[in-house]
Amino acid sequence: MADDTAVDAFGTPGDTVPSESVTIYDVAKLAGVNPSTVSRALNRPGRVSAATERRIRAAAETLNYQVNPMARALPTGRTSIVGVVVSDITNPVFFDVIRGAEAAATSAGYTLVLTESEESDEREYERAQRMLRMVDGMLLATPRMSDEQITALARQKPVAVVNRLVDDVLSVVPDVQQGIAEAVRHLRSHGHSRIAYVPGPALSWMARRRGELLAQRCEWAHIELVTLDPVAPTVAGGRSAAVAVRDSEATAVFAYNDLIAIGLMQELVETGIRIPTDISVVGFDDIFGADFTSPALTTVKSPLREGGDHAMAALLARVTGAEISADGFDLATTLVVRGSTGPAAR
Repeated sequence: MADDTAVDAFGTPGDTVPSESVTIYDVAKLAGVNPSTVSRALNRPGRVSAATERRIRAAAETLNYQVNPMARALPTGRTSIVGVVVSDITNPVFFDVIRGAEAAATSAGYTLVLTESEESDEREYERAQRMLRMVDGMLLATPRMSDEQITALARQKPVAVVNRLVDDVLSVVPDVQQGIAEAVRHLRSHGHSRIAYVPGPALSWMARRRGELLAQRCEWAHIELVTLDPVAPTVAGGRSAAVAVRDSEATAVFAYNDLIAIGLMQELVETGIRIPTDISVVGFDDIFGADFTSPALTTVKSPLREGGDHAMAALLARVTGAEISADGFDLATTLVVRGSTGPAAR
């Protein structure tokens, strides 16, 4: 007697599959072709004639047949599924990264699955390990886990990283130096000589990278930089930094990301501090809603969608054996000047 037990996405027993469920043989019978022809038409478009493919797809639609990627993986070793891991699904910075990755995956005939780590390096590694069982490759967006853990994942299946550089792992990193240089020049032109930096999570490679480049540019421009304690990359994290920013006596503040900048602005305004009259604020990423604040937020725009698209395209090229380098991607950051910056307070 056949075993009708299904297997879920992570390889554990799931619900029972009804014995009357539609199979590839049913589609083949209705379309008047061999089962192998159905498989080629549905899994690898273009391998059969256009007329035959249309007939097969019409039959599949009539029977409500769905391709089972896990079953398809048995003979091929591939599932045509790719995974994306993000640190916080509620953070708008990942919206465009996911959209870009989804567009690249869909155009290549792959399905994208998503999980988050909730800003935990331990949960991130554990969930990535589980996801590896069902995917052909994995994209890590701004990961919090260690380089060693990322390298260990990449030894098992193809891995690409966005917003972080990891040796010997496919990495797509926007050129943040250009945007930061523009931001420092902008503040210097307004007479600011003392800037505070509010870093993001201590585990964030990009938070350290932005801080290092900001320090270099401030030194070159003869601006004093005060680096404050790391905060969560959220609106609440930005609010928690307001007292330290005020006590720093800086006339301008550069936040690790827009959410921190928005929370900081909210808290400062509620305590009677005027922006930008009393202090200028600069964010990073130019997320959706960055211009909804009052005043609108000056920020360094990062090519988030392009980063997700390029990283996924490079990952899938590696999955299929077509080695390409992500180094040639033009992912420059640029300053978007809005109302939250102005002349330094005298």
